[in-house]
Amino acid sequence: MIRSGMASVTFRDLAPPEIVDVARRAGLQAIEWGGDVHVPHGDLERAREVGALTRDAGLEVASYGSYYRVGCRGGDDPSFDEVLETALALDAPAIRVWAGERGTADAGPHWWTTVVNDTRHIAGLASGAGLPIAFEFHGHTLTDSAESAERLMQQVDHPNVSCYWQLDRLLSPAARLEGLRRIAPWLANLHVFYYRGGQQAALAEGADEWRQYLAHAAAQGGDRYALLEFVEDGRPENLERDAATLIDLLAELQPA
Repeated sequence: MIRSGMASVTFRDLAPPEIVDVARRAGLQAIEWGGDVHVPHGDLERAREVGALTRDAGLEVASYGSYYRVGCRGGDDPSFDEVLETALALDAPAIRVWAGERGTADAGPHWWTTVVNDTRHIAGLASGAGLPIAFEFHGHTLTDSAESAERLMQQVDHPNVSCYWQLDRLLSPAARLEGLRRIAPWLANLHVFYYRGGQQAALAEGADEWRQYLAHAAAQGGDRYALLEFVEDGRPENLERDAATLIDLLAELQPA
């Protein structure tokens, strides 16, 4: 089953209680809490507070959206120990991570090996704590395309690792769907949004496309979340509008 939700990074300027209120009023079921602003890495007290706040409102924590970049060390990058402890304090069911800090065009064999080895390492740590990890599907990482994400998942070859999916604005709808098919064996959650001519638009404008994507995701079986991420003009009322579209699309997938 696919459940509806939102990513808290959609409204970085809002405090967690406001995020919870927006999600609840929109009729969504869950929130993916980001590790950059709302639930900072290592702030266990904040994580416990936000987790309780979410559940007390009748919502679910979809995942912990960390900013751990696999294979990277130094600077302000969080350690995976910090990320894991925070996810556990939040009582998140999964941890989202990033496949490094460079895209495939700039990644040589050594970098691929570094990312693969660190992924296996953190996957083992997370598995010991009962949490799966999933890659963000994003540019400037080794999941910057469906082809590279498929290659990475095959090389990692770990049962505790999966991958998000979101549409690539530069591809045609047919190519996007084919990309989703490629990573379907490792599919985790979906980040949901729609663009028209390079600009964020109402999800309703892409309803026909998303109907196909969601149907294909549902056909894979298992449970996952479709998480609204960013909305037109960054306005909460547009989150409510897109949530209504998403909820209607998901309702079409449920058996009568």
